[in-house]
Amino acid sequence: MESIRPPGQRGGRNRSSLDDLEFFRVVASSETLTAASRELGCSLPVVSKRLSALERRLDVRLVQRGARRLVLTSEGELYAARVEAILDQVRELEDSVTDRSDRLRGSLVVEATLGLGRAHIAPLLGEFAEAHPELHVRLQTSDLPLRPHRREFDVAVHVGTPPDSSLRMRRLAENRRLPCAAPSYLARHGAPASIEDLAGHNCIVLRENESDFALWRFGDAASPRHLRVHGGLSSNDGDVVTGWALEGRGVIMRSEWHIRPHLDRGELVHVLPHIPTPSADIYALVEDDVHVPRRVSRLIDFLAARLPGRLHHPKVESDPASGTLL
Repeated sequence: MESIRPPGQRGGRNRSSLDDLEFFRVVASSETLTAASRELGCSLPVVSKRLSALERRLDVRLVQRGARRLVLTSEGELYAARVEAILDQVRELEDSVTDRSDRLRGSLVVEATLGLGRAHIAPLLGEFAEAHPELHVRLQTSDLPLRPHRREFDVAVHVGTPPDSSLRMRRLAENRRLPCAAPSYLARHGAPASIEDLAGHNCIVLRENESDFALWRFGDAASPRHLRVHGGLSSNDGDVVTGWALEGRGVIMRSEWHIRPHLDRGELVHVLPHIPTPSADIYALVEDDVHVPRRVSRLIDFLAARLPGRLHHPKVESDPASGTLL
């Protein structure tokens, strides 16, 4: 009979339940049963038969059949949510009794916004993976809104206020959004002296996530202010928006982590510098589960130590004001 033991798993007696957990972890993290069969190194019929046997043992349907993509039932989502935590605890128990407590194993799925993910998170993950060769690290970048209820990540790196208060979070770096424009634009149109002056400028809008794109926010939590801006250019690509600003085509509102190099080189100028803007700090987010795997906490420690330096900010200390919950 064809084996479906996950790669790297040691043999042993009386481990059928643990084998099922390892098996379903792979199935639940795959887009299709065919993809799961490739990951497990066996044929599709064997995976389908093993899944059916697991469902019979549990007396519950875990996966919807007939879908183009693998879709978990509500019972399957509940089962998958607990599987990874249980397997993590087993790995950490084994490591603690076999003198491998400093080794990190398993998989890490990290989700990040497209721009930040490419520019900073990807290089840092490369370093982290090199330091921990038994880890499999996967980075998912997207310009779509974060969907924490889908449980598609172990760690999400998010810019701005987290969208779901049920998530556990830790601030990795300070950041805020700044209005700016190229010197050539300001030479032609002048610099705005007040928030209201922006109404007379060509404001380039970044259409990201599901926010109110054209509503630019100023002030702080105690005295917030906002203005709905207008202009002839908009895009869902942050690099495109910044490129237009560098060409002198208008005023943009962008994260400081993104535009700081341009400001330092004088290619962009911070306008309205006397008016504060709300913080848009960078956070690490994890599901609010009881157990945070050691590989996840170690990665977050690594990002908190290294990311601020890449963004030209001082290190953020772990204190209650920083939103540290991990």
